[in-house]
Amino acid sequence: MTRALITGITGQDGLYLAELLLSKGYEVYGLVRGQNNPKVALVESTVPDVKILTGDLTDLSSLMRAMASSRPDEVYNLGAISFVAYSWENAHLTTEVTAKGVLNMLEAVRLYSGDDPAKVRFYQASSSEMFGRVQEVPQRETTLLWPRSPYGVAKVYGHYMTINYRESYGMHASSGILFNHESPRRGPEFVTRKVTQAVSRIALGTQDVITLGNLDARRDWGFAGDYVDAMWRMLQQDEADDYVVATGETHSIRELLDVAFAHVGIEDWSDKVVQDPRFFRPAEVDLLIGDPAKAKEALGWTPKVGFEELVRMMVDNDLAEQRKLSS
Repeated sequence: MTRALITGITGQDGLYLAELLLSKGYEVYGLVRGQNNPKVALVESTVPDVKILTGDLTDLSSLMRAMASSRPDEVYNLGAISFVAYSWENAHLTTEVTAKGVLNMLEAVRLYSGDDPAKVRFYQASSSEMFGRVQEVPQRETTLLWPRSPYGVAKVYGHYMTINYRESYGMHASSGILFNHESPRRGPEFVTRKVTQAVSRIALGTQDVITLGNLDARRDWGFAGDYVDAMWRMLQQDEADDYVVATGETHSIRELLDVAFAHVGIEDWSDKVVQDPRFFRPAEVDLLIGDPAKAKEALGWTPKVGFEELVRMMVDNDLAEQRKLSS
């Protein structure tokens, strides 16, 4: 039985990845921070077969203990402080977890592997936010990185450290440069879920307006359930490498609003959306669109859920949740 350790198991990617690996017969371990992490209950109810370990990406000794307990064949490092807006408020903590945490995890894997550097296959969750002030459209694995947030800078550090460990030690360490991926499990602080929750409440009459920032920012949005499949495929390759994972399509926040509101029968949402300068980024990333050609060719991966289907899926989920809350 193949064994896998997932950091960031409590996030949407961690949950979808755990489901995928369990369906393939893996023994799955999930790393959570803190003894009383409130999200442990979510993991236990969603993927009850996952074995939970405690550890902290800022504490190398705890990661080494997790490696010794789980004895993994594959490690998926999804753990990070992943909310971009928060990274300006606490750049130091973002750096400690999202940047240095990758170094700690790589080092824990290296030390555990001993004389066989490729004993454990390692996946690093890189991000399209690394492209920031985009230097090429669409963005590829070779596009110059120009991050525009502390989060993006931290992800660049982790990305290059993964490459460095692969090249320096011969580790099977791959990075997935994932563009925006969403799901009904997305946190409510992210704009897609913020929109679908608000649209659901507006449709049910429990909320009047939604307050947002830049409506013209464009993103390449896919379904998180599709993207974790790409992660797994990377670690099944004979050679480690880096891959852009994206849909190759871009959509604006306005388009997101169009689809979400139309799904609840509201065609004109102009009086239901308020723009607030507080929600504009200090340095905006205006256009992100990935070229997934390498992932399609080398991994045989293609996204299955389209943009409109994804938004409708999220609205339906939030309508059901809001009805339960109001009943």
